[in-house]
Amino acid sequence: MVVLSSRNMTFKEFIDVAVNKEKVSLSDELIDKIKKARDLVEELDKEDTPIYGINTGFGFLAGKKIDKDKIEELQFNLIRSHCTAVGEPYNEAVTRGIMLLRARVMSQGYSGIRAKVINLLLELLNRNIIPVIPSQGSVGASGDLAPLAHLAITLLGEGEVFYNGKIEQTNEVFKKENIIPVKLHSKEGLVLINGTQAMTANGLIQLYRAKNILKSADIIVSISLDALKGTIKAYDEKISLIRPHQGQINTATNIRNILKGSEILVSHSGCGKVQDAYSLRCVPQVHGSIKDVIAYVEKTLLIEMNSVTDNPLVFPDEKEIISGGNFHGEPIAFAMDFLGIAISEISSISERRVEQLVNPNSNDHLPAFLIKDEGVNSGFMIAHVTAASLVSENKVYAHPSSVDSIPTSANKEDHVSMGTIGSNKAAKIIDNVEKVIAIEYLIASQALDFRKPLKSSVAVEKAVSILRERVPFLTKDEYLKPYMEAAINIVSSGKLVSEISELVDII
Repeated sequence: MVVLSSRNMTFKEFIDVAVNKEKVSLSDELIDKIKKARDLVEELDKEDTPIYGINTGFGFLAGKKIDKDKIEELQFNLIRSHCTAVGEPYNEAVTRGIMLLRARVMSQGYSGIRAKVINLLLELLNRNIIPVIPSQGSVGASGDLAPLAHLAITLLGEGEVFYNGKIEQTNEVFKKENIIPVKLHSKEGLVLINGTQAMTANGLIQLYRAKNILKSADIIVSISLDALKGTIKAYDEKISLIRPHQGQINTATNIRNILKGSEILVSHSGCGKVQDAYSLRCVPQVHGSIKDVIAYVEKTLLIEMNSVTDNPLVFPDEKEIISGGNFHGEPIAFAMDFLGIAISEISSISERRVEQLVNPNSNDHLPAFLIKDEGVNSGFMIAHVTAASLVSENKVYAHPSSVDSIPTSANKEDHVSMGTIGSNKAAKIIDNVEKVIAIEYLIASQALDFRKPLKSSVAVEKAVSILRERVPFLTKDEYLKPYMEAAINIVSSGKLVSEISELVDII
């Protein structure tokens, strides 16, 4: 059970809930803070003075005061009218993450919402009744209005949810589960939809995947290095220590540890080979730089995960309600663009190693395209083409979205972050990167098997054996699609990293 409190939530707790479906509750401390903020809202609600978010319209209509007898209708209308997101819905992990982060924001005592509303959101999360939230339609300020409205409307018993693996109408699911929808009071509609939780939750899930990719890539390049009879000299600790970027140091350490004890490395140690191509020689510098970017992205996302980003904000101790701009997604927008740009480089350098592996002019006397009787057989020729295609696709997705802004809401919202687009693009890039490094995994393992009877290190041989449980060494052309899918699954599921991490500490 993850208990939300005033302390910062950890990345692990986020993943435990979003991915591993851990249950969530509110601490007594937060329930008291929630009530205190709500009491101030209800106190101010009795006054005639226009207060944004409590008794006014929204956006361009912020100056229009709403009669008391229309406040509840205003909340419903706000949610319904903002349910305009389109496209494929977010997957379960991202949506669960959005729900968790929205509860986290609202429970900190600065939003002025009732605990009853937050508890219903957590009840749906704990029962795995997941709103259908389309992934397109947010410009990233005033936060993720449209996506979050699709979350909010489920609390009203409307919209759609994923239930037992299917999309169903929320009202029908509530009847089956004996769940009573809420009626929103003043300010609560705006509280539910104002914030950066869609882009942030999606960003955190992509960060989780990116960390797995980086460790996977270090394992896979170790297979390629031995398969190509590359030199380990470029990974010498002395090189990194005089250019001490932490990511570079960690990467070189990983590769040395993964390849420790390799017979293949020893077999050609006296061959006189001094330098490899950059895709082998410069791995510490490239992979390491990406790791340093990921560290920045993680720092930014963890700050945002534990921040209050709705508007207006309630400060009960000062008896103030202040309208500000914490909903603006610029910090996340930059981080997501940076994540996409950086992680795409993993696929770019991986594709170059794939070319080295299949090309008889560079693969140290291995068959062309790593298949016997080449000519009759094409081997992995077109698997390389697939990798090249995905790398090229990533070049398009890596164009930053944060440099764009389109004014909305009658020019009231005249500068927006496009951070949600950035997080969506990062997800597409990561999808492609997983596929490219899985193709390298497939091809490098085929190449390494040609080096028998020489063996690589224990860790590298284990990595190949994990693949061989599902993909045989190919002696002739076969239907490659299921083998490629198997390699992709081994990488994306984290199986490769988890099993190799039992043998070698990968940092």
